[in-house]
Amino acid sequence: MSGPTHDAKCLINESPATFFYWLESQGVDAETRFLFEQHMVDGFTFAMLTVNDLREIGVTKVGILKKLLFLIDVWRSRHQTSCCSCLDILSGGDLDYSHYSESCRFFSDSPICELKPKIWKVIISAIYAFLSLGVNSFIMVLAHERLPDISQYPPLPDILLDNLPYIPWAFEAAEMIALCLCLIWFTVLFFHKHRLILFRRYCSLLGTVFLLRSITMIITSLSVPGKHLLTECRPFVFNSYREKFARAAEIWFGMGMTLRGVRTCGDYMFSGHTTVITMLNFFITEYTPCRLNRLHNFTWVLNVFGVFFILAAHEHYSIDVFVAIYITSRLFLYYHWQANNHHLLHCDKRRAQIWFPLLTFFESDVRGMVPHEFSNPLRQAVRLLRKRHFRWIAAPLAAVSLCFTAHSSTSVAPSVSPVTVSASPAQNEKHE
Repeated sequence: MSGPTHDAKCLINESPATFFYWLESQGVDAETRFLFEQHMVDGFTFAMLTVNDLREIGVTKVGILKKLLFLIDVWRSRHQTSCCSCLDILSGGDLDYSHYSESCRFFSDSPICELKPKIWKVIISAIYAFLSLGVNSFIMVLAHERLPDISQYPPLPDILLDNLPYIPWAFEAAEMIALCLCLIWFTVLFFHKHRLILFRRYCSLLGTVFLLRSITMIITSLSVPGKHLLTECRPFVFNSYREKFARAAEIWFGMGMTLRGVRTCGDYMFSGHTTVITMLNFFITEYTPCRLNRLHNFTWVLNVFGVFFILAAHEHYSIDVFVAIYITSRLFLYYHWQANNHHLLHCDKRRAQIWFPLLTFFESDVRGMVPHEFSNPLRQAVRLLRKRHFRWIAAPLAAVSLCFTAHSSTSVAPSVSPVTVSASPAQNEKHE
């Protein structure tokens, strides 16, 4: 059997000496290294070893087996451009390598965690976020009904609000900052090569955080945080569910923004505006290269000023803002850590499926971090349109050409017949 082709050799290009030195540096004993050397196991074949392979070559101790399986995963993750191409090359031979596909799916031509994101998962995540915001809007209506009587329950003591003067236009300024961050995020999303993964994660996290907010809003009803709300916010009881749903739809499609004429009361724990601003900032800084440090500094400044304006508007208590920042940042960081590393945590997969079913469902095909790769979808769309226009033009031309050819053949056929007929008597006379 000949060795791997040149393409396959380029996939894992460490020399045997480098590979065995790496094994030694990872604490693999000399006996195991000798077994690998005896069975001609190099870096290329090491990436495709399974438990049965290790037992077959003589590795029987459980501790060494577990350690080698972990090192195989580490070795694979060092070469995230290899395995899929290797399997394509090897599948042309007589051996069946299909049982390696599960462990090697995360390798591709680029260090991307997911080769072909499923469109239906993106659609489900968008529907999930949309419905979560709808549930949140309806809970806001119920929270307004449960708003404590302002005459009996004045604003609670708050260290920051007591020492921060009220600014009437501050809440509108916070919403303008949110719109600015949203514009930056959708620009990044538009030009990012893996925009489907990013959009899916954004919808998944946004929907989860706002579902959690729906619970915290209705559990405990806080009094209004600002004295200016004494005249604007009063307990209001709706007469029917139709009125409640109509009010919820107004908040839902108005996105709860004061700029769109939506005024809400009672939805204090925790701040939805702070959640959106913080999440947009985290997504922008996570999915843009580190060299864009000015952009990152700018988004962090916007985040800080957005929080400041929310507090200066006296629309939320300080605890509302603090809890919003904490929950949003923790969920974002933990979600991404799990999404980037869950393929290596074999022993915790069952636990993750129980405690984080949504993450397991959306990120089941992910094998590593999403790289900072960008593309111009407009250029791709122009190329696609050119190809389609060429087909639209080529098809009628081909039809016209076919008709012209058929017409030419029918017009030539009668002119040949008389010559043939007239030639027949002459040939007969000559024959006679």
